[in-house]
Amino acid sequence: MKIVFYTHPNFLNHQSMPRFASMLINGMKERGHEVISWSPQAFFFKEKLPASIKKWLSYIDQYVIFPLVVKKRLKACSPETLFVFTDQALGPWIPQIIQRPHAIHCHDFLALRSALDEIPENRTQWTGRVYQKFIQKGFSKGKNFISVSHKTKDDLHRLIIGKKPEMSEVVYNGLNQKFVVIPSITARRQVTVFSGINVDDGFVLHVGGNLWYKNRAGVIQIYNAWRKNSTLKIPLLMVGEIPDNGLMEVYKKSDFSEDIYFLSKITDDQVRILYSAASVLLFPSIAEGFGWPIAEAMASGCPVITTNEAPMTEVAGNAAYLIRKRNNSAEDANWPEECAAVLDTLLSLSDEKRTALIESGLVNIQRFATDKTLDSIEAIYKKILAQNSI
Repeated sequence: MKIVFYTHPNFLNHQSMPRFASMLINGMKERGHEVISWSPQAFFFKEKLPASIKKWLSYIDQYVIFPLVVKKRLKACSPETLFVFTDQALGPWIPQIIQRPHAIHCHDFLALRSALDEIPENRTQWTGRVYQKFIQKGFSKGKNFISVSHKTKDDLHRLIIGKKPEMSEVVYNGLNQKFVVIPSITARRQVTVFSGINVDDGFVLHVGGNLWYKNRAGVIQIYNAWRKNSTLKIPLLMVGEIPDNGLMEVYKKSDFSEDIYFLSKITDDQVRILYSAASVLLFPSIAEGFGWPIAEAMASGCPVITTNEAPMTEVAGNAAYLIRKRNNSAEDANWPEECAAVLDTLLSLSDEKRTALIESGLVNIQRFATDKTLDSIEAIYKKILAQNSI
């Protein structure tokens, strides 16, 4: 096959999307396919400009200049070329190739759902609403979709404008890094070396950025509630972006702030070590497209606590402890205590039960083997091309 992958521009500094795109591109190259990657270049966008100006200049590069570049490139592409959009958020580019074989990968619709007032925790300004409608109108022109979870597929079918997709498949994400189980004593020793934090007795881990649905404030609140009633005094390590102002306020009010650490300059290798060293991954997300850290932690021998909502439950299977989703209403004041009780139960497991939980996680993550994911995607790509050749 000859495949053209559409990817997000590098100047947007995304994290997970480039990794997903790299997995697809490298995987298809390894399978012997001819692969090209297309993405907008920074003509008007300049890194040193104010954020508000950069945003609008990036739109010019993406939605004015790039389509003109693509129009010329398309003339050199054979009719058998498959065009793959690595994210449905690239929707505005889809109409340009709608009569050609194509596939659209869907991750989550949280931004669009927010713009449609479906998510009260994340209000969207009018400019954001217009932008999400622009994206929605674009991907709704598509015919063939591959979703990372059944939750994402359900949202796609509900939010697409007009007719339903001709093809709509679910392929779970494949782990795009190599994760192994490192003995906890060894891993904790390494964590202490690169972080300067004493974690000999273990620690609670969270991995995620400042996006509203990651619920980082909720992580601290659960930890606070657990520490108030526990004789165990292990720290909380939060891996991700530098905390925003709202999270810092929650942190400063904590009675246990001296045991809460933010690790924002951590390499991928160090994250893998942290997973193996942790006593538990606490992942109380309000929503996700997939939930990478759940699978990554299990692949590293780390027990998981996550939200009892799809798609987190799709990824966790029967190998995690579950807590209910946080309700931001005033009547939900007991949520941290409820979750803290689950955290205490997991941390109090006998060695035998903890080992059994870890082993069930290692079995569960076999569903997310990268080769298995790529094989399934490759088969769908071939099916699309075959249908278009009839």
